[in-house]
Amino acid sequence: MKKIFKVILFSLLSLFLIFGAAIAIFFYKISYGFPVSYETEKPAISFPQNQSAVLIFSKTTGFRHGESIEASLPVFTEMGKRNGWFIYQTEEGGVFNPEQLKQFKAVIFNNSTGRVLNDEQQQALSQYVEAGGALLGIHGAGDNSHNWNWYEQNLLGTRFSHHPINPQFQKSDVHVESSADTAFTQGLPQSWVHEDEWYIFNSQPKGAQIISYINGDNINPNGNILWTKNKNFGMGPYHPVAWNRSVGKGKAFYTSMGHSNEVWQDTNFVHLVENALQWSMK
Repeated sequence: MKKIFKVILFSLLSLFLIFGAAIAIFFYKISYGFPVSYETEKPAISFPQNQSAVLIFSKTTGFRHGESIEASLPVFTEMGKRNGWFIYQTEEGGVFNPEQLKQFKAVIFNNSTGRVLNDEQQQALSQYVEAGGALLGIHGAGDNSHNWNWYEQNLLGTRFSHHPINPQFQKSDVHVESSADTAFTQGLPQSWVHEDEWYIFNSQPKGAQIISYINGDNINPNGNILWTKNKNFGMGPYHPVAWNRSVGKGKAFYTSMGHSNEVWQDTNFVHLVENALQWSMK
């Protein structure tokens, strides 16, 4: 009897340890990603003449917003057709070399999470932006999994803290900032209702021009889960959800909206992203 009890106790303890290890690995992956490899081979790209080129980069080594990424790709394709852009979509980091990057008018980190570029590729991207290129980030591109100071300082100007857990998705009115560049706000209503996983940052983005915001007091910001505590705070009534900034001679744009596939059916959200791309190419 004692032997059976010991076997049961050992089995339960083993299951508990396995479960705990799985949870720890999950949170580590969200925070830091697991870069398996860095692609270094330059892809063969035929850049059409007289067309501005846009690089859509969707590689992930952290949490993957797979449904949003898949839903976004045909939207970007149609966006390219409307504007006469050459859209190059990839999850291969080999394209981040000085020779090919300079062929693109803009680079979008499309829910790209974790460390996705090696040191040389990161340097190529930062030099590309500072020399006059444009970097745009959508949702997961702004979490804290990239472990790259230049990226965090120049794309975000702040640091991701958490997102709400229960409920994870909430509706809120997205307000257009009256002082925002009209290049971003053209064709948008002064406010619209949008449902998303609202990212909460530790501070307002520094050195940025706010484009749109929500009233953070109207959502439940509680992000406490298991041993992750002290995440029951928000950003108050002025909670930015899209902003732009200058980076050297270049430009950066970020929106924390964009978690699910449904956001790509929100015509106002898509219009905001399209406006941002048009702005980045001027």
